[in-house]
Amino acid sequence: MRTDELKKEFPQNEIIVDKYGKPSVMVYVKKFYLDDVIDGAEHIPHPAFIVDGKELDGIYISKFQNVIIDGNAYSLPGVDPATNIDFDSALSACLSKGDGFHLMSAIEWGAIALWCQKNGWLPYGNNDVGKDIREEKYVAKISYRNEEKGICRTATGSGPVEWSHNRQTDGIYDLNANVWEWMGGLRLVFGELQVLPNNNGASARYSQSSISDDWCAIDGTSGAFIRPDGNGRTKNSVKLDYIDGRWVYVTDELSSLSASIRFGDFADVSAHTSICKRAKELLYSLGCLPCRDGYDYHGVSLYANNGEVERIAFRGGRYSQGLNTGVFKTCLDDPRSYSGDAVGFRSAYYKI
Repeated sequence: MRTDELKKEFPQNEIIVDKYGKPSVMVYVKKFYLDDVIDGAEHIPHPAFIVDGKELDGIYISKFQNVIIDGNAYSLPGVDPATNIDFDSALSACLSKGDGFHLMSAIEWGAIALWCQKNGWLPYGNNDVGKDIREEKYVAKISYRNEEKGICRTATGSGPVEWSHNRQTDGIYDLNANVWEWMGGLRLVFGELQVLPNNNGASARYSQSSISDDWCAIDGTSGAFIRPDGNGRTKNSVKLDYIDGRWVYVTDELSSLSASIRFGDFADVSAHTSICKRAKELLYSLGCLPCRDGYDYHGVSLYANNGEVERIAFRGGRYSQGLNTGVFKTCLDDPRSYSGDAVGFRSAYYKI
């Protein structure tokens, strides 16, 4: 679609053109503060709005799960989302578009998830082979179906308004399922949580390669970003342990490592008492730790593998997982080389 056509169809959204002159439909998210979305938090900007140490007025998130045209990522309506793409390829398809474009980062996703929670709406989506499991009618357009394999993807943005993050037509669509989405700036290394500080995952200045020195661990006792030892055993770093069927963030060495996927309800994820308030607020900000006791997360689970050298995050869930999908759904089980018919991505943008 041409830029003028998209502006006419989506007047409440931003149409951003990349260095190749091709447009994407983007949703502007204005800067907000931690205490806007987390009760009792500090009055400081959510980390999603800090890139290269600079505080941003806002960020732009793809309205739709992306497609690839000529090797680059685009947010366009009514198309089958790109799948069968590994992490590095998704990253490259975003960065290649020019300054400010990037793979949506985990901290940006966390910001949107917390905003949704605070505003009383966790979006629906294609989690029941073409509809949301809580819906009776099929509304969305099917973009790809393979009944033998149980695949049923829907065209980007073709679902009802309940599939947008703010329950409005100007919102971000399909954060709940359809296809998983690769996340920048978050990984596990032998169970140790590693990030690019704040939203540096949005900046092309920082490498997200497996051997990059830009990855940082989080000191659980201070909340500071620290250099990891490479073995997942950095002193006082935040690590993901599995205790009595539940995921627990700890600072000591892990009591239970496994090189296979394990599941735990997101509502039951907790932080050991050794983890300070600042570190917990960072985990809240990432959407990796529930910030409300007793909140109904609809049975969403955290998938993780804390026994392998590197596992990259993707989020949201896929077309056949029912209620076990949504903005608080995270998988940290797969290597960056993984690709499949239920894994895609979306780009984001900030003004430099």
